[in-house]
Amino acid sequence: MDIGIGLPSTIPGIPGRLIPDWAAAAEKAGFSSLGTIDRVVYGNHEVVPTLAAAAAVTERIGLMTSILIAPYRGNGTLLAKQLSTVDSIAGGRLTVGIAVGGREDDFEATGVSFHDRGRAFDRQLAEMRAVWAQESRGFAGPVGPPPARPGGPPLLLGGNAAASYRRVAEVGAGWILGGGSPDNLRSGAERARQAWRDAGRDGEPRIASLAYASLGPDAEEHARRYLRDYYGFLGDFADQIASSALTSPEAVGGAVAAFADAGCDELILFPCKADLDQVSLLAEAAMR
Repeated sequence: MDIGIGLPSTIPGIPGRLIPDWAAAAEKAGFSSLGTIDRVVYGNHEVVPTLAAAAAVTERIGLMTSILIAPYRGNGTLLAKQLSTVDSIAGGRLTVGIAVGGREDDFEATGVSFHDRGRAFDRQLAEMRAVWAQESRGFAGPVGPPPARPGGPPLLLGGNAAASYRRVAEVGAGWILGGGSPDNLRSGAERARQAWRDAGRDGEPRIASLAYASLGPDAEEHARRYLRDYYGFLGDFADQIASSALTSPEAVGGAVAAFADAGCDELILFPCKADLDQVSLLAEAAMR
């Protein structure tokens, strides 16, 4: 199983310069990918420019939106162009984890209907694929830049609704769990594989997940403070998310083994603390 690390871009108050420094350190440490989490109404850095900054200072490490919320971003053509630009800067290292999202305030803030987001998402996916297929859109021809890879960046669809697994089979390269246990991963992965088989697709879908981790002094306090704030809209469930954070090297190692056993192809460890030493601490715990 590949082990990636999240960028600290969702932790409020971080200096912008930390993003490229973290990306370079993660590549040197041997992580497979750099991940990002997506929100609008929060003190986080925006996903697309964050990944562009990471792409510009790295050469090998993958880039992954894990997960990008598409419907409140509006036009599928513009989103496809933005993602193609990041992938071009990265030389074809971008994987797009993508889903409909569940935070109503983000949709209100962007003036997009929350209740129609599933249908909007299907339209976006169709338009993104058309753009990446280089279909003509006007006098100058297709929307560029041309995809770094035929068909554009691979899509990992998130979500647990039946429509999510339909999208995996129709347009995806795989399925991504946006947080949860190895058992959640195992169950969702089997549904994704079944949808894949039912659609007659060759091979198997790529399966990915994310988990939260915090190591070093006051690890539990950092995880509790950050995750209770980030997931505060969920009420008491935010405490459960905070308590599930991996706050010791042993917990990280155990989670890596459990996710691998559950059939995960790539696990992205997201930090709860924005100190650069988290990169080396997580690398040592996860890849020893």
